[in-house]
Amino acid sequence: MKLLIVWIINALSLLALPYLFDSIRIDSFLTAMIVALVLGLVNAFIRPFLLVLSFPVTIVTLGLFIFVINGLLFWFVASFIEGFAVAGFWPAVFGAIAYSVISWLCSVLILGDKKI
Repeated sequence: MKLLIVWIINALSLLALPYLFDSIRIDSFLTAMIVALVLGLVNAFIRPFLLVLSFPVTIVTLGLFIFVINGLLFWFVASFIEGFAVAGFWPAVFGAIAYSVISWLCSVLILGDKKI
């Protein structure tokens, strides 16, 4: 049940992004649900591999390169899901940051679990 609630929270967080950024577009709630699922899978399987590969660069940049990885993955998901568009690299980076903050804040407010 908690997984379903978190999935819906993430989809609603994605739906908030076009109101914050003109360069991000999501067509419908169904598209947001699909994007939230794919982003979750990408972050679970591909992101750890990329973090290990980019560890030296992450150390040199004091962790800021993780924002680049998150933005690239966000942009990558937008490149192959119909109905979800991100206009470029920097909108993807800022969209990924905003998406993370919004979904974390909503999860804390709704679920009350600060460890998410």
